[in-house]
Amino acid sequence: MSNSFPPEGYVQTKSAVSGIEVYRPLKPEELEEARPVVDFRCPNCDGATAYSADNGGLTCTFCGYHEAPQVEIVGKGAQEFEFTVETVERSTNGWGQERKELVCSSCASHITLSSEMLSHTCPFCGSNAVVQTRAPQDVLRPRFLVPFVTTTENCRQITAEFLQKSWMLPNNLQNLARSTEYTPIYIPFWTFDARTQATWRAEVYNTDASRRRHSAPNWKWERPFLLKLGDREGSQWDWESGAVSLVTDDMLVSGSSQISLTLLKQLRGYRLGELVPYEPTFLAGLSAQAYDVDLETAWASARRSMRAKTKDACQEQASARNMRNFSMNLDFSDESWRYILLPIYLANYRYGNKVFQVLINGQTGTIAGQRPVDWRKVAKVLGLWFLPGLLLAIASAVLLANENGIGGAIMLAAGFAMLAWIIFAIITVSKAGKMADA
Repeated sequence: MSNSFPPEGYVQTKSAVSGIEVYRPLKPEELEEARPVVDFRCPNCDGATAYSADNGGLTCTFCGYHEAPQVEIVGKGAQEFEFTVETVERSTNGWGQERKELVCSSCASHITLSSEMLSHTCPFCGSNAVVQTRAPQDVLRPRFLVPFVTTTENCRQITAEFLQKSWMLPNNLQNLARSTEYTPIYIPFWTFDARTQATWRAEVYNTDASRRRHSAPNWKWERPFLLKLGDREGSQWDWESGAVSLVTDDMLVSGSSQISLTLLKQLRGYRLGELVPYEPTFLAGLSAQAYDVDLETAWASARRSMRAKTKDACQEQASARNMRNFSMNLDFSDESWRYILLPIYLANYRYGNKVFQVLINGQTGTIAGQRPVDWRKVAKVLGLWFLPGLLLAIASAVLLANENGIGGAIMLAAGFAMLAWIIFAIITVSKAGKMADA
């Protein structure tokens, strides 16, 4: 007979009498992977604890007591779920602990905080127009996450290097890296697996059809549909067809609409082989965002990406890229999904009258972000590059007016210089625009 208390299947409930603990049986819907609310208190001084990225455990913010997390890395073995109503209904809801929710009146973002955290600033837009409420418990609970590894001090060094990589940036940006506040936050992501099988057919324009036909016996050539336009000897439109089977593993789709997809793509490199089972311990003292892009919407986005990837694979099978009347029949199978959290450091800094955002991968330290451009510096450099072409053009005009024989050669050099300046100007302005609007 077990001596453990409370017995399995019971959970503590509110007591009407002070000092008396009352336990109730779990409801049927609570029995599936039920987890108690976690109270993060230091056993040494009873102070609030917080997750530490330096060593991956709980560290007391008052006395320094540390407790390492007892977790097992599951990586690619993390459980996946089929697309059925039953698996979604069986998924556990809530965060597994009492949390507060921060609702931003400026950007409408929803961020959850540990109950002991005091925050009045939105980590996405830096606004102080926020309202705190109780975090809802009716959202799906994440099953796995990648813990934080990068520290705040690493973020400062990474950002300092990032803000001095281009000559187009203002000279005083490095000071901002030292004063910027970094918010560690877990961002929701969906991962999808699927197999795509497609058959395709298209007319392909070949310049040497006979040679290609013999060198690629796997292609299906349909002579009754062979079209010879007669515009060039040896060139023709030929019908080709083929089949493709692709396996997509762990396609990531963001569950947050508050972060630029352009910036998230630049944070590539998450090592999902280091996934661990979700535990509320990892969110102690940290912010997290519940998904606002639901499973159905995320899966529709993933299907579009998989379809485009499969179409590219089909077209790569053709004997030439010039084709027409392309058609593809596509089937999906072995579809599965996971809901996970990935670590990101968010930082907002103000330069001039504009707020810029920086993201840092909390696992690998990869950085992506917006950077202000010193347009006066850009204009000065473009002006210096324009000067040689202008001087050559003036010199050639003077020489040609005096009927000097080398005037034509200098005019040609001036033309090349101006062309080079135009190319440089287009590339420079394009890069500058991307840095500011990433």
